[in-house]
Amino acid sequence: MTVEMPPSAFPEPNAPDRRPPTRRTRAKRVAVLFNVDYEDPRPDVDPGWTARAEVGVVAASVARALGEAGYDTELVAVDGDLASLRNRLDRVDPDCAFNLCESLASDARLESAVPLVLELLGLPFTGSPPEVLSFALRKDRVKERLQTAGIPTPAGRILVHPEDPCVLPFPLIVKPAREDGSVGISRSSVVRDAIQLSCAVATIASSLRQPSVVEQFIDGRELNVSLLGHPTPRVLPLSEIDFAALPPDVPRIVSYEAKWARGSVDDLGTVPVLHPALPNTVAARVRRVAADAFRAVGVRDYGRVDIRLANTGVPYVVDVNPNCDLSRNAGFARAAGAVGIHYGSLLSLLVRYALRRGSRARESYPSRPAARSGGQRRL
Repeated sequence: MTVEMPPSAFPEPNAPDRRPPTRRTRAKRVAVLFNVDYEDPRPDVDPGWTARAEVGVVAASVARALGEAGYDTELVAVDGDLASLRNRLDRVDPDCAFNLCESLASDARLESAVPLVLELLGLPFTGSPPEVLSFALRKDRVKERLQTAGIPTPAGRILVHPEDPCVLPFPLIVKPAREDGSVGISRSSVVRDAIQLSCAVATIASSLRQPSVVEQFIDGRELNVSLLGHPTPRVLPLSEIDFAALPPDVPRIVSYEAKWARGSVDDLGTVPVLHPALPNTVAARVRRVAADAFRAVGVRDYGRVDIRLANTGVPYVVDVNPNCDLSRNAGFARAAGAVGIHYGSLLSLLVRYALRRGSRARESYPSRPAARSGGQRRL
């Protein structure tokens, strides 16, 4: 018996293949940029050395996690030679940059230089733009903008010299005007009389060569609010610094030692705790104030707002941190993990934000060279 097969069972030799084509997409290439200015000064000369040295560890962790998420990553060390950075990026030819640079030449004021170069190259990058990074570093200007926007923040003054008058009532806290990562903040930063105030201002002037921001010390609970997204940020779960283990004579603040001297008394006495117990109305007010501060400063993609909660229930914004610490065990990653955004997914999300901005820029300016052009980029 002969069985006839339908014509479609054996296509003609020259018939086109009707199977859907398989498309292999190239993995997006991400250059992970980090500063290496910690390699030159000695720790006993640079007051912020430990904080700067940590950036290299974070960069390696970010590159590894993005690689596991399917990206083609390359670490790019950044020193003060921006022309060399341009040539290196030309060779790497990335789709976007993951910007972890926090300073150049041990100067936090130069944090905006790298993203400015990236903008000039037309290369999309993660985090806040250069003008926001530069602005956020000036604590006095941030305070003015918060006040203009009607956002609660402690009253403050700029003092340049130890003998400058200050009419604010004690207790006060003295901070460097142009630093982050708690650089320049120690137990002696909380002052209770004019002599202590003068000494604290003199210390910052001599060690960091910059003015001091002196503001009213809010003796209350400290809350960290992580925010993700742009232009409407998502407020991640709140976190509180538990000061219960600090000795009674130590002020309830997060000092430089608390952040960077692992195992120290200040470190062990400042324990971050997710989901602090707060009345619903107070928690809602804290989230709203943090989101307002995030937008008022112009933070993009991700950041952290630090708040001191007064006994009256008023949340006072004491710091706005664009491009905050992204290490795996830092508060931002913990807050994201609490809502199911694990570390690799969080970093991938930030990369997608940058790539989306790059796509929109090319749509708006089609003559602008793409980040990748099938080989060498025209810079």
